Amino acid sequence: MTTLKLRGIEACVFDAYGTLFDVNSAARSAQDSLGDKWQPLAELWRFKQLQYTWLRGLAGRHADFWQVTGDALDFALSTLKLDDSALRARLMNLYLSLSAYPEVPDTLKHLKAAGMKLAILSNGTPAMLAAAVTNAGITEVFDAIFSVEEVKVYKPHPSVYGLACERFNIAASAVCFLSSNGWDAYSAKAFGFYTLWCNRFGQAPERIPETPDAQITTLAELPNIVLG
Repeated sequence: MTTLKLRGIEACVFDAYGTLFDVNSAARSAQDSLGDKWQPLAELWRFKQLQYTWLRGLAGRHADFWQVTGDALDFALSTLKLDDSALRARLMNLYLSLSAYPEVPDTLKHLKAAGMKLAILSNGTPAMLAAAVTNAGITEVFDAIFSVEEVKVYKPHPSVYGLACERFNIAASAVCFLSSNGWDAYSAKAFGFYTLWCNRFGQAPERIPETPDAQITTLAELPNIVLG
């Protein structure tokens, strides 16, 4: 539990996948078909999904996150010898209804009631993000949902983080950014946001610029940090 208090925060901006939504929940929901391969599939799917965003960014060959997610799933299924078109279709459909982490709805409603601006800043496409927030019943709490499709490059490119400043017309120092992905939290801090790394699973610190302002274990800690 951090004792950090941030003053002058005008907006809390959240990564979506892994931060608000459990990316493993799609494979977990298909355990009846995947058996004990569900977790290896979930982990490889996520690893390749992120890897493909970075590789496409470096190569200048952007494709939206729905395609990248499907390409990553194809790799994972092939690697685990699970080539099955019906299973693929089911898993992709489940990715549109990922489970929100348990503390997410109440935390967001608390912040909203206190007058905090709230936004998502994500690699996801607008349609993917709309499906996720609708499924979680949290659509009404957000003032904005920013997708990398506006700039056609993935995180951690600075132009992605800049979307929040441009659209809200606020300085980076007035934003508290939340991510459970260490590389994302570190990169957002390098951009200039106040950043909290929601390190849900006790991951080791990254070795990239710069260091987040604090670590928290769940988003439930956030209101005490940003609300006076």
